[in-house]
Amino acid sequence: MKKDPGSASGNADVSIVEKKYAAVSGMLALKLILVSLLLGIGMFIAAVFLESVIAFFVGALLVVASVIAGCGLVAVAPNSARAMLLFGDYRGSIKDSGFFWVNPFYSKKKISLRVRNFETGSLMSPEKKDAAGQIVAQKMRTGGRPSKVNDRDGNPIDISAVVVWKVVDTAEALFEVDDYEDFVRVQSEAALRNLASRHPYDSEDHEVSLRGSTTEVCEQLEHDIQERLHKAGVQVIEARISHLAYSQEIAAAMLQRQQASAVVAARSRIVEGAVGMVKMALDQLGDENIVELDDESRAKMVSDLLVVLCGDRSAQPVISAGGR
Repeated sequence: MKKDPGSASGNADVSIVEKKYAAVSGMLALKLILVSLLLGIGMFIAAVFLESVIAFFVGALLVVASVIAGCGLVAVAPNSARAMLLFGDYRGSIKDSGFFWVNPFYSKKKISLRVRNFETGSLMSPEKKDAAGQIVAQKMRTGGRPSKVNDRDGNPIDISAVVVWKVVDTAEALFEVDDYEDFVRVQSEAALRNLASRHPYDSEDHEVSLRGSTTEVCEQLEHDIQERLHKAGVQVIEARISHLAYSQEIAAAMLQRQQASAVVAARSRIVEGAVGMVKMALDQLGDENIVELDDESRAKMVSDLLVVLCGDRSAQPVISAGGR
């Protein structure tokens, strides 16, 4: 445990470093406890037959000591840990799975080391009321509908992300934050909102956007969340956007905008192709001396070809009979 040299008493905690606790084998301790308990019971029986007060007190002492020592037995499951505290003082953590014996007066805080995931989003929990009808608890929980936030251009969007994480430092997870699970959820939500406000939903000039630069955005999101959770002893394994869309109030307008952009892009491609085909036709007619065209005839031919190539409907030929 590091101390703050600038404090007057020298007892202000700056941070708590995780350390390994060397626990005793639980099976060996269990055998000794059972032997002590049997001896205590045997001393009780001997005290009855011998009417010995000393044997009675020795037996009682052995039984009480066996019961107290039995409280020090602890089993640690795989991907779990136990943090040992003696009257509020951190003594170390057991991260190896197995059966152990520790000081029976230790408080054994259980921490899960499993890989966990959740989806961001905000939803109010149901109101809790007391007997008088007063609201006593109501807090925000995550995992509901996607969060609504404005992107860099001010457009309201709905966004949510899946965060995969695990605890890597039991001391920081327990003592640096009040509730590390809630801390992970709240900070992930804040990081996602901050990221969404820094980038546009979509971009046409090849800059980083939420929809067009998925890999870069997810890497930034993972980095931002990890930076916020560093002091909580949590490692972010992966962070991916799971839902991204315009909010309902502007979704229809944005859809029309995208459709208009698609129509303009398609028309531009059609016109570009039509101009190329007209140029090719004129060059080929001139190179092979098929027909001599003056400026007026050339302009009329270009106009007719563009109308045919760029029109929405099939062209209908008009046959000239040679008369007026």
